[in-house]
Amino acid sequence: MSESHNNYVEGEWKESESGEVFDVHNPATGETVAQFPRSTANDAHEAVEAAASAQAAWANTPGPTRGAVLRATAKRMDDRKAELTQTLVREEGKTRTEAAAEVQRAIDIFYYYAERAMDYDGTRTLSSTADRNLYTIREPIGVAGLIVPWNYPIAIPSWKSAPALATGNTVVLKPAMEAPTTFATVIDCFDEAASEIGVPDGVLNFVVGSGEDVGSAIIGHEAVDAVSFTGSRSVGEMVYEQATDDHKRAQTEMGSKNPTVVTPSADLESAVDIVGGGAFGVTGQACTATERVIVHDSMHDEFVDELINYAENLVIGSGLDDPDMGPHVSQDELESTLDYVDVGTNEDATLVYGGNRLTDGEYDAGHFVEPTIFTDVESDMRIMQEEVFGPFVGIMSYSDFDEAIELANDVAFGLSAGIVTNDHTKANRFIRDADYGIVKVNEKTTGLELHVPFGGMKASSSETYREQGEAGMDYFTIIKTVYENY
Repeated sequence: MSESHNNYVEGEWKESESGEVFDVHNPATGETVAQFPRSTANDAHEAVEAAASAQAAWANTPGPTRGAVLRATAKRMDDRKAELTQTLVREEGKTRTEAAAEVQRAIDIFYYYAERAMDYDGTRTLSSTADRNLYTIREPIGVAGLIVPWNYPIAIPSWKSAPALATGNTVVLKPAMEAPTTFATVIDCFDEAASEIGVPDGVLNFVVGSGEDVGSAIIGHEAVDAVSFTGSRSVGEMVYEQATDDHKRAQTEMGSKNPTVVTPSADLESAVDIVGGGAFGVTGQACTATERVIVHDSMHDEFVDELINYAENLVIGSGLDDPDMGPHVSQDELESTLDYVDVGTNEDATLVYGGNRLTDGEYDAGHFVEPTIFTDVESDMRIMQEEVFGPFVGIMSYSDFDEAIELANDVAFGLSAGIVTNDHTKANRFIRDADYGIVKVNEKTTGLELHVPFGGMKASSSETYREQGEAGMDYFTIIKTVYENY
């Protein structure tokens, strides 16, 4: 059964001026689960203008009141947690366990920023002159345009919108067309909270459509002051260029090709679990997923055998059945992964496991693929340089730790890197020398804490501002310095 949804603009659910709609499908079964408007640039402009009209009133709303709205939204999300989990599974394909964890994360994000809205401000500094107060105030930057991906359809829009709202900005958010339903439910929770507490119409707006029509219109509107984007490198670079050409504040988090180094001191079983979870969890559809595995010569062959065994034992199926791994989100994403299997074979890498589409029985109508493991790979191969965004790893070996660090850094990207080791010296050398925004020791490259900064280096990020925690609030504010001579 599918439901029809609309845009949310100026405190109301509204149809698109186009009158056109599109279907959202369950990637495991092909069934239609929701219908949304195919919005236009004019729809986006209407949302931006509503946000601009509401901005001053929202900025002047006391921080504790803004926090109360976020808290009431979080409470409603918590009450509807089972529904949100089911929706996320049906439209994105995550397993039920993965979806439930993401939903809980989004709830926690709203609760976190609800509390931070009460105490986030500037700092007081001692003046060099007597009879003077010297302090800073953090003020909202204005209207925030948020463009989010499909792979974390509730967590990422939450960690962008909640800090923006907490700091007094108004928001126009464009979800990905593959998975807009989950956050539409969050918008409904916000609408109920806003009606209860009293919020200016237009504080939070939600417009569904293509990046070409809706995304570009949001970025290009003169009333938008800041743009935050998460998605592919190619699109992110265009977003950053468009936003900065108009002198807007811009923040982009893009793809990566994340390594995990395994040292001789590592426990083999733990290393396999860490790499397998980082590579094949959420079907590899995470910008922090492990794709480059760098294993010491002395344990390379045994590690490969054990990772193959790990992959063989994964249960693949519909997320509603809560298997170990669900489907790709779409046919296009599935075909992209299969194309990279062909690329690896043509590059003379050795396909030691997987790489096939699953089509029989329960898999017939879905976008299922086996986890894929390549060996005999070189660092400069395309499959080791380009983000695959599927359950796909290449395994390299090394003999010297300097070589391992060099291989880990030998990519254009720099989001998340891991090392599995019981050698304290090697762990700390890796922390120091890895060119990545996130470095993990004895943990998988995926998975994040919500109260610490998140972001990449090199081609993974604009390297302007970080997301999450207090850093997420810093992005949406500007500092005013006050000299008060009394």
